[in-house]
Amino acid sequence: MDGTTFWSALALVLVLEGLFPFMSPGGWRRTFQRLLAMQDGQLRFFGLCSILLGLLLLWAVSS
Repeated sequence: MDGTTFWSALALVLVLEGLFPFMSPGGWRRTFQRLLAMQDGQLRFFGLCSILLGLLLLWAVSS
């Protein structure tokens, strides 16, 4: 992976992360409040699921 690929991927993450608060700020705020109410273990579980899904997607795209 070269530098261009890394920065392109980072830019795409920022675009995707910005879509929800841009399109539905109230929904984003409610979702964020629910996240704040979760226990650390629950957040870690969702983080792990996100990591595994991302790795699976990278593997599928690179094959």
